[in-house]
Amino acid sequence: MELTDPDLDALLSAIYGRYGYDFRGYSRAHIKRRVLQRLRLSELDSIAFLQDKVLADSRFAACLLQDLSINVTEMFRDPAFYSAIREKVVPLLKTWSYVKIWHAGCSTGEEVYSMAILLKEEGLYDRVRIYATDFNQAVIDKAKAGIYPAERMRNYAWNYQRSGAKSNFSDYYHAQYDSAIMDPSLKKNIVWANHNLVTDSDFAETHMIVCRNVLIYFNTELQNKVHGVFSGSLVKGGVLCLGRKESIRFSNYSNSYSDLDRFQKIYRKNYRYG
Repeated sequence: MELTDPDLDALLSAIYGRYGYDFRGYSRAHIKRRVLQRLRLSELDSIAFLQDKVLADSRFAACLLQDLSINVTEMFRDPAFYSAIREKVVPLLKTWSYVKIWHAGCSTGEEVYSMAILLKEEGLYDRVRIYATDFNQAVIDKAKAGIYPAERMRNYAWNYQRSGAKSNFSDYYHAQYDSAIMDPSLKKNIVWANHNLVTDSDFAETHMIVCRNVLIYFNTELQNKVHGVFSGSLVKGGVLCLGRKESIRFSNYSNSYSDLDRFQKIYRKNYRYG
């Protein structure tokens, strides 16, 4: 089935007008794939029928919003990134008496708990507050529960060991039937919140921002807008962590940062910029 740009524009405008979620600045290829998938699964004959159903049926709209969300994640994803955090970022974080970390686009929380484990092992967690945000309330609820399929733990443990582990991964969860439940000690300094990078404002006085593999789904204009939010949220000398396929280099804010680890896309906000 063909999905034209005018049809997609009409659908995204309708979603924004009815529910307040703005996907108009997302990558068209990503949005088209997800919408066409929902059309096939719903056995609807046209995008017009899908749009009518989205506007009339909030449960169906929630399904489509879930489709459009970016929820690809795992614990200690890209272990070399966490090794770089231990080596190059932790010494900077230790210079502050209190550390505020914003994990933007946290999805179902696996990478947030990974960071909590790392900070705990580095003796930092007791003076850190992690604000983990996503626009999708359903994934925030899953993240807050901290319950994951036990079958994934072997792969997560392998990631953890390659990231510079200082303990046994099994120390951080307990198994119950076919689930793994994250240890309560990891949750105590995490604040889970609804925040939309597209429409919401800055987080003030943030020492570190982690937003990995989210901006690749945004067009250039929206990427620049979000980088403005990040720049406005970070203190001078603060750290910005992006995904491996993302970069600050071609944004309007490239001169505001210096490389901490160019390969892992970890940057430090310059002191001479506001």
